[in-house]
Amino acid sequence: MNDKKLGKEINIDEIDMERMKQASVDAPGLVEFAHNASSSIVKPEDRGRIKGVAVQAMYEQADMQLVQIVDQMKLLAQQYEKLKNKVEVSERIYLADMSFRPLIGKTYFLYSRKDKKDILSMVAPTEWGKSGHPYEDHIATVQLLADHTWKVID
Repeated sequence: MNDKKLGKEINIDEIDMERMKQASVDAPGLVEFAHNASSSIVKPEDRGRIKGVAVQAMYEQADMQLVQIVDQMKLLAQQYEKLKNKVEVSERIYLADMSFRPLIGKTYFLYSRKDKKDILSMVAPTEWGKSGHPYEDHIATVQLLADHTWKVID
């Protein structure tokens, strides 16, 4: 048989066991450093930084949601103003003078007279000719809907 030796012979009596104990740990998963040469680098977490990043992300998310809520509030305010205007114009139409029976789906024009009374007309402001309409002001262009409410066109 061939009596070749592989590697360097180790003399156990020369090993400093106390020194070896200090270089190792009982629970390697709990230390904040690599416990042997082949271990991956373990860096302690900066908990303050982690919390800071999380808090910053929370503020950014909250800001995005607040912007969405403000946009929704603006839309609701616009819808409120539009509905309020529709009610005001509808009230004025039903109190206005009209010499005809309005038909569903037809467009009409609400004017105010100099005596401050309103009148509903079938004649548009542009159809009065060169002299213009004989009224104080054109209030709204409206259309009668099937439920007998008025759609304000302008």
